[in-house]
Amino acid sequence: MTEETPGFDEKPDVPSGATPDDAEPKAAAPSSEEGAAPAGDASENAGLVAQLDQVRTALNERTADLQRLQAEYQNYRRRVERDRVAVKEVAVANLLSELLPVVDDIGRAREHGELVGGFKSVAESLETVIAKMGLQQFGKEGEPFDPTIHEALMHSYAPDVTETTCVAILQPGYRIGERTIRPARVAVAEPQPGAQTVKPAEENTGAPADSAENDGTAGNGGNAGNAGNAGNKESGGPDEG
Repeated sequence: MTEETPGFDEKPDVPSGATPDDAEPKAAAPSSEEGAAPAGDASENAGLVAQLDQVRTALNERTADLQRLQAEYQNYRRRVERDRVAVKEVAVANLLSELLPVVDDIGRAREHGELVGGFKSVAESLETVIAKMGLQQFGKEGEPFDPTIHEALMHSYAPDVTETTCVAILQPGYRIGERTIRPARVAVAEPQPGAQTVKPAEENTGAPADSAENDGTAGNGGNAGNAGNAGNKESGGPDEG
């Protein structure tokens, strides 16, 4: 064991052949490392900022992609719903088109008073079902002719109409919503050609006749006056006076 002598400080070991001043630079080395540390922190912060910008850019791109996909999905849903409704309408229209002859037979039986008994109950039930499915009947006498919903099977002229008019419904038409399943088959009447030009012609021909009558009357009066003068001359009355 070695005993420490009080009053003496321990000095660092100095290699042989070196002076005590050689140990001082070693103590000053840590100060240069502390100066290099803030520069390293700044470069590290710059790298983090660059990474954050990249993450934000990627986030914006993914958000735009998500919004575009969501809009495409909404358009797809609306298109599917529209197609579903259209397919349903076509299916219902095809079914009701096949039932129209039966509906026509029911209407003719009702007109002839043959819709009685059990046949009447079945017919009314069928009409109720097709009404729930959206079938609507159209076509009335006296309405203007529309070629988009009417089919003219007969044609005539009538003096009491001012435009082409449906004067008889031969077979009613049917529609579902805005879709026309069958046009109404009708008989139409048009105004008589020249009916509006006859009256003015008659009025124009009546005026000369009146003037001719007036001229004839005036001519007759003149002739009578001349005959009177001739009679006076023969009698010698005026000449003697």
